[in-house]
Amino acid sequence: MPLNTLDPRSALIVVDLQRGIAALPTAHPMQRVVDNAARLAAAFRARGLPVVLVNVAGTAPGRSERARRNTSQSPDWAELLPELDAQPRDHRVTKRTWGAFTGTDLADYLRLCEVTQVVLCGVATSIGVESTARQAHELGFNVALVADAMTDLDADAHANSLQRIFSRLGETGDTGQLLQLLAQRT
Repeated sequence: MPLNTLDPRSALIVVDLQRGIAALPTAHPMQRVVDNAARLAAAFRARGLPVVLVNVAGTAPGRSERARRNTSQSPDWAELLPELDAQPRDHRVTKRTWGAFTGTDLADYLRLCEVTQVVLCGVATSIGVESTARQAHELGFNVALVADAMTDLDADAHANSLQRIFSRLGETGDTGQLLQLLAQRT
């Protein structure tokens, strides 16, 4: 279902837009993703809506067939990108799994703020964003996904999430649509 509604108590969740990940090769230009996420964050803040900035600083335990990335490559690897203009009132979440809800206070924070819908953007579409969207959906939040404010390390994985998965979890739109929905609320 295309994005056409924004709940009165929505929160923006920006996933893994941090120095180390932004330096990796992605399927779409990272600067466009960052700029769109920054525009969304500013618009949510201007309307007094919660902004959650998520970074990853580790990996979940357990074996996998695929080698894991070293998430401690440099001292600033997990630092949020400055373009996000992190504010003191933003809620920060450091995760050690793909999804932002596991082992964090995110669900409690959103419930405390009486949030009913989460709007997701960030990197990687098929990993951090999709996992967080799945968890939010399972927890009963309405989910909106901003396609032009996310990318992946793999173009096929990005397309799979957008074409096959996200429509089962929520509504998908672009930054312009979301900003227009926010503007209609003022």
